[in-house]
Amino acid sequence: MNKQNEKIMFAEDDFELLHGDSISQMDENYSSQSYWRDVWHRFIRNKGAVIGFLCIVLIILLAIFAPHWNEYTYDSQIITNQNLAPRVQGLEKFGIFDGSESMSTSTGEVEVNKYISQDGAETGLEDTYYWFGSDVLGRDIFTRTWIGTRISLYIALAAVLIDMLFGLSYGLISGYFGGAVDNVMQRFAEVLNGIPSLVIVTLLIIVLKPGLLTITFSLMITGWIGMNRIARAQMLKLKEQEFVLASRTLGAPNFMIIFKEILPNIFGQIITNTMFSIPNAIFTEAFLAFIGLGVPAPMASLGSLISEAFKSFTTHPYMIIPPIIVLAVLMLSFNLLADGLRDAFDPKMKEM
Repeated sequence: MNKQNEKIMFAEDDFELLHGDSISQMDENYSSQSYWRDVWHRFIRNKGAVIGFLCIVLIILLAIFAPHWNEYTYDSQIITNQNLAPRVQGLEKFGIFDGSESMSTSTGEVEVNKYISQDGAETGLEDTYYWFGSDVLGRDIFTRTWIGTRISLYIALAAVLIDMLFGLSYGLISGYFGGAVDNVMQRFAEVLNGIPSLVIVTLLIIVLKPGLLTITFSLMITGWIGMNRIARAQMLKLKEQEFVLASRTLGAPNFMIIFKEILPNIFGQIITNTMFSIPNAIFTEAFLAFIGLGVPAPMASLGSLISEAFKSFTTHPYMIIPPIIVLAVLMLSFNLLADGLRDAFDPKMKEM
C-alpha cells in the first residue's frame, strides 16, 4: 500500500516531443509538398514530355540564331548556284554531305557533283557550302528553313494568345452566367465553327493581302472555339461548388469570382488544351501555305518550302527533306509536351 501511495517521479528524458523523425518525414512527403511541385515531379518523370520540351527549346534556338550562321539570306538568289546538293565543310572528306547526288538519266543512275567539275575545270564552287542545299533559284535552303520555322512558331504563339484572350474568357463567361446568355453565346460559336477555315481565309484574302495578318485573323475567327468549349465545361462543373457560394455570400463581384476563384482551379486543363491546339494551328498554316494561301514570296514558311520542293521531288529530293523533318518534329514535340502536361495536371494520377 505504501508503494502505491508513493509519488511517481518522471525524468526529463522520459517523454519525446511529437515532432519526431518518423512523423516529420511523413509530413514532408505527403502534406508539405505543394501542388506545383507535385506537377513538376510528375512531368519530369515523363521521358516523352521532357524530350518534346527539349526539342521545342532546340528548335526555338535554331530559329533565332541559325539564319545568321552563314552569309546567305532567305531571299538572296544566286542563279549560278541553283539545285546544289547539301555540302558541309569537314564532312565532305568522309564522303557524306559532299555535294554529290544521284541523277536519273536514260542510261541509268549517274552520280553528279555540281560543286566539282567532272573535267577538272574551275567551277568557282570549290569553296561554296550549302548545308541543306540550294533550291531552283539558288537560295539557301538552310536559311529559308529556319526562317520558315519562325513563321510556325509565330503561329504557335498566336494560337496561345487567341486561346487565352478569346476562347478562355468567352467560355468562362458563357458557362458562369448560363441561361439565355449561354444559349446565345454558344449558338454564335457554333455558327462560326460551321464555316470551313479555307472559306474564311479565301474571303479574307479578297479583303486583305495574303500573309501572316490574314492567317492571324483566320485563327481569331475560329481558332478559339475548342478552348471555349473546355472552359465552359469546367465552369459548369465548378460554379456550384461551396467556395463559389461562399464568395457570392461575401459579396464578391461576378468577374472576380470567374477569374480569381474559378480560373486558378482549371489552370491545368487550360494549359493542356492550349498545348494540344498549337500543332493544329501550325498544321493549318502549313496547309494554307502549301496550297498557295500562306505568306507571299520571297518570305518562306515550312508549308511553302514543302510546296516548292514538291515540284522538284523526283529530280532533287533533298530539297523537301529539311522542312518536312522540322515540321514533323515540331508538331510531334508539342503533342508529347501536351500529353505530359495532361498526365502531370491530372489529380487522378497522383501517386502516394
